Amino acid sequence: METYDLVVIGTGTAAQMAAGRVRRAGRTVMVIDHRPFGGTCALRGCDPKKMLISGAEVVDWGRRMHGHGVSGEAHIDWRQLMAFKRSFTDPVPKKREADFARQGIEAIHGMASFAGPDTVTVEDRAIRGRAILIATGACPAPLDFPGAVHAVTSDGFLELEQLPNRIVMIGGGYIAAEFSHIAARAGVHVTVLQRAPRMLPHFDADLVRWLMKKFEAIGIDVRTDNTVTAIERVGREFRVQTQTTEGAATVAAELVVHTAGRVPNIAELDLSKGQVDIEDGRPRLNEYLQSVSNPIVYAAGDAAAQGLSLTPVSSHDGKVVAANILEGNRHRPDYRGVPSVSFTLPPIAAVGLSEAAAREQVPRLRVKSEMVPHWYTARRVREGVYGYKTLVEEDTGRILGAHLVGPHAEEVINLFGLAIRHNLTVENLKATMFAYPTGASDIGYML
Repeated sequence: METYDLVVIGTGTAAQMAAGRVRRAGRTVMVIDHRPFGGTCALRGCDPKKMLISGAEVVDWGRRMHGHGVSGEAHIDWRQLMAFKRSFTDPVPKKREADFARQGIEAIHGMASFAGPDTVTVEDRAIRGRAILIATGACPAPLDFPGAVHAVTSDGFLELEQLPNRIVMIGGGYIAAEFSHIAARAGVHVTVLQRAPRMLPHFDADLVRWLMKKFEAIGIDVRTDNTVTAIERVGREFRVQTQTTEGAATVAAELVVHTAGRVPNIAELDLSKGQVDIEDGRPRLNEYLQSVSNPIVYAAGDAAAQGLSLTPVSSHDGKVVAANILEGNRHRPDYRGVPSVSFTLPPIAAVGLSEAAAREQVPRLRVKSEMVPHWYTARRVREGVYGYKTLVEEDTGRILGAHLVGPHAEEVINLFGLAIRHNLTVENLKATMFAYPTGASDIGYML
């Protein structure tokens, strides 16, 4: 039987990081993936999604500036925009395969599953690992109602050849918010059906309320407290049945998109044969990202589901796992100051503690929050949604959390993340000279 120092299941960000570091240390490494090499972020997630958002951004800018020095109207050509997206995604698998070969990492295609505590099989090939890393990412959470098969996943949306006139999004998180902003600016009537009382529950409620003004302005029909109970196909359209606080309702559309969350993609791994315990739908891990029931097995990134479901977290997890495999269990993941962004237009971003969590953690909290569309940053681009909330420990001046919505929020939030991760204070940031006029130059006024 073939034996490797490390066997990695998956080829996404966490897998690449761990495999590369272990291989550079002189160990033997194999990676396995049944999908095209590259993982979710590069092929089916953040990167291709952001490329589609590029087209929506141009339309949004043009509409805001129309009559203020800009004339004419930009519009989205969906086929051309998809071709632009594929100019990035199509080369990725071959590049990744070539990169593995260059590093001396053996890479094979196929579905891996555990055959024993230290063995995985790919078709009829058995492979033993002195260490095994589960880095299979996440997949859409199962939908449990009649007709759920009619809903396409986010993968399907990112491969659409053309957009229909009407789309229903099931769920109201990151993916629904971003996809609805893209589709609405392409002229699609979008209805979002959210089971919770509001959209984007992982972001500050005050800022989400401000952002909802933009959803309304561009015609997105957001229906909260709507639980989908069934999807029925009638001719060329779908009827989505929901239960609301006022009773049953039905929404018709030509396309239904499942955007109701993701879970660790581990169902096909046969983890029981690998003696890997599962808890709450994820591998049960210790503080070193190591399986508590099988010490040769680790998990990282979305498959581990220990930190936020973000590419930087996956990269960080991969580094931690590689270090623990090479040096023994001495390294723990550190998720302080990890920014999170939903790339709506404008974007909404957060880092650090929520207001409720901060109030529980410190006795004296200073909260500063304001909607500021009159500030230069917003007025320059005629953006009516711009606001912030910052959370500071009164006694020390430490920044505990920052929540932004508006122009450049996706970039400015990184500076707050830097401050939180390195224990910088309000005075440290206020003493910093930022380029002016930029989004970052507003930070001093936010603190």
